[in-house]
Amino acid sequence: MTAALDKSVRSVKELLSLDNVVIPAYQRPYKWTLKNVSELFQDVLTHQDKSAYRLGSIVFHQHEPEADTPQLDIVDGQQRTLTLVLAVWAIIESRLAELDRQDLRTALTRLRPAIEQFMARQQFASEESHHNLRQNYLELHRLVSRNDFTAEHIDFLLNKCQVVVFTLNDVSEAFQFFDSQNARGRDLEPHDLLKAFHLREFAEHESELKAASVAHWENLPSHDLAKLFATYLYRIRQWAKGNSARYFRKNQVDLFKGVNLDKVGHYPYVESLRITHHFVDDYNSQYQRKIDGQKRVFPFHLDQMVINGRRFFELAEHYQQQVSKIVADESSTASAQQPLVIAGAELSEQAGKIICTLNGYSKRTRTGDRYVRAMFDCALIFYIDKFGPQDLSLAIEKMFIWAYRCRIQRQAVQLATMDNYVLADNLFRTIKEATLPKDVLTLPLPSIKHADNKNNRHTGASSQDELTELFIGLGYYEQ
Repeated sequence: MTAALDKSVRSVKELLSLDNVVIPAYQRPYKWTLKNVSELFQDVLTHQDKSAYRLGSIVFHQHEPEADTPQLDIVDGQQRTLTLVLAVWAIIESRLAELDRQDLRTALTRLRPAIEQFMARQQFASEESHHNLRQNYLELHRLVSRNDFTAEHIDFLLNKCQVVVFTLNDVSEAFQFFDSQNARGRDLEPHDLLKAFHLREFAEHESELKAASVAHWENLPSHDLAKLFATYLYRIRQWAKGNSARYFRKNQVDLFKGVNLDKVGHYPYVESLRITHHFVDDYNSQYQRKIDGQKRVFPFHLDQMVINGRRFFELAEHYQQQVSKIVADESSTASAQQPLVIAGAELSEQAGKIICTLNGYSKRTRTGDRYVRAMFDCALIFYIDKFGPQDLSLAIEKMFIWAYRCRIQRQAVQLATMDNYVLADNLFRTIKEATLPKDVLTLPLPSIKHADNKNNRHTGASSQDELTELFIGLGYYEQ
């Protein structure tokens, strides 16, 4: 028999007024950090002009451990609930005495005993919970004590910030419901979180452009978007900064959050983005475009600051097309009649031979070889993004020697191997800081001694594998 499910939407004030909420012993420790608190608080400030703002959902299991005393165990939403308790308690402690609005004074006065009783019912055995509760409370106390946190903000938090509350009377079904709400077979991918964030960041006057802006995104398989961000965009941006780039997970999505041009101040660092943003829109909207059919695309660069909202979706579409085209060009087969062409540039015989070898050598499907190929592809994409097809053949030679030294000098290449190799000899920083292609092309690279060849232990040039033969042909192999 299916357990009864009660669903309601409650304001923060109504949620914290419940007098029978308990955090059961099976719950994990309170793990939210200052970063989580700051993000929640910023959300409240950002959306204060809305009639209501949803903070998420909470799942309760309702039961009666004692006769006629119903209890609501938090199955899901403990972290959020405790943080809201801390926030409202900080307001009570720091602002109640000075508030001019009688309705807020009354609401907070009534909440005080409910919060005190709630906290008295809880048992926090974990030192981690005690530490995070204290640190987060102190941070919230600082935030709500500021002069720019007004009575209107307090009103918005108490009365217009809402949670969706699900209450079930069977514990097993409560957990099944929790699983279906949070998993549905998989966690949200990082790019799904970015989509939700940047949809919220659309300017109000651009609301009618939302559907068109995300149309390309919606038409792409989730796997393709995941690969675009995790394999290429994330790694390039991180390595260009000199940072590790092993896994693109949910706590790394801030790398693709930037500035909202309608909300950020007129700081000098933003002006070049603001000028370009409005110039491109103005150019494309002029009546002359109906005559000449020209359209100017925003000049995206892989290491530039992201413009939130519409431009983010344009950025994703731009690089999905660019990366797909480069990868497709790389996969082409050259012939005597039709040399290999990448990014519109006809490759030299040597560069074409490198690409064809990488596409066909016998051990290319090993995990380590795939890591090295990804490293090579990221460097090639970053170079083309900055310098276009200029001197591309020479760049391919340089990138091949740089990347595949990692393969030849090691018996095994793992993800950490690739990441550490980039950070120790960072070609991405060289490309980022380069002014001209020659700044990349003149980068000195050491040759490999035969004794250092851990990937191919055979002796004699005739026994070398395809990669080693390329190194020999380019003069980077000492036999």
